[in-house]
Amino acid sequence: MAATVQPRDATLAVKDSRPASVEKADFADAKGEKESAPSTGTLGKALEVLDIVALADRPMRFTDILQIVDQPRGTLHRQLSNLIEEGLVTVNPDGTYDAGLRLLKLAARAWSKNTFRSIAEPHVRKLHEATGETVHLGVLNGLEVIYVDKIESNQTVRMHSQLGNASPLYCTGIGKAMLALLDEEDCANRAQRFDYKKHTETTLHTADLLLNEIARIREVGVSHDREEHEVGIRCVSAGIDGGDSTTIAGVSVTAPAYRIAEDTILEWENLVRQTAKAIEQDMAAAMGPRSR
Repeated sequence: MAATVQPRDATLAVKDSRPASVEKADFADAKGEKESAPSTGTLGKALEVLDIVALADRPMRFTDILQIVDQPRGTLHRQLSNLIEEGLVTVNPDGTYDAGLRLLKLAARAWSKNTFRSIAEPHVRKLHEATGETVHLGVLNGLEVIYVDKIESNQTVRMHSQLGNASPLYCTGIGKAMLALLDEEDCANRAQRFDYKKHTETTLHTADLLLNEIARIREVGVSHDREEHEVGIRCVSAGIDGGDSTTIAGVSVTAPAYRIAEDTILEWENLVRQTAKAIEQDMAAAMGPRSR
């Protein structure tokens, strides 16, 4: 039987760093988009509410959620009641809402069945052993990269990233590496949809700057985060094209800029290329026909 892999824009349980009480526009910005996608039907509206509650960095009040969703007060109340009844949302003693245990159970099951992550794991570990620094594995999800695996650095100073977190594509090494794997039309379309924020002085904050960088990444096969998302943090990444499996992903080595020499950067470029290629080969083998 052929192995099952995640779709090209894979969706996993995400714990983001969004504030619990924000305006609707700010919530959309946190997703890296200029506006949130419209929900369709009752299920879509319920999922919109579930997204807001589950992705907040602290429990939210009813009025906080009401400020974000485009739903009448009565509709929102019914949606929350239904989600609570199904165990997807819970109510805390202080009246705030948080993710329910059933949601965590579903997320854990999805995580354990993630075939792509299982295929990539030995290669991610080998890359970590070769560098001693933090290694990330991420998948493409719309305008974001979602981190599905991480091995911490051996050093005392480490990254604060977490599994399941999402980051914008335009200012991350893995994100840019994945964009470079898309066809030019798709890449250009996504580049126009970002709500660019200049996180640091080196952030690529326009579509033109980003697309010029993507063109260079396609030539060399690796991408760099030159302190573009966080001051003092650099990484080297390579994209992973799942081919017929439709998975688009990336792998990176990340470390504080002060302990990375230029010759180290060159070594990492070769290592991430080799790691990405090895993962692609194993994915192709897993998706191919079994010999009789």
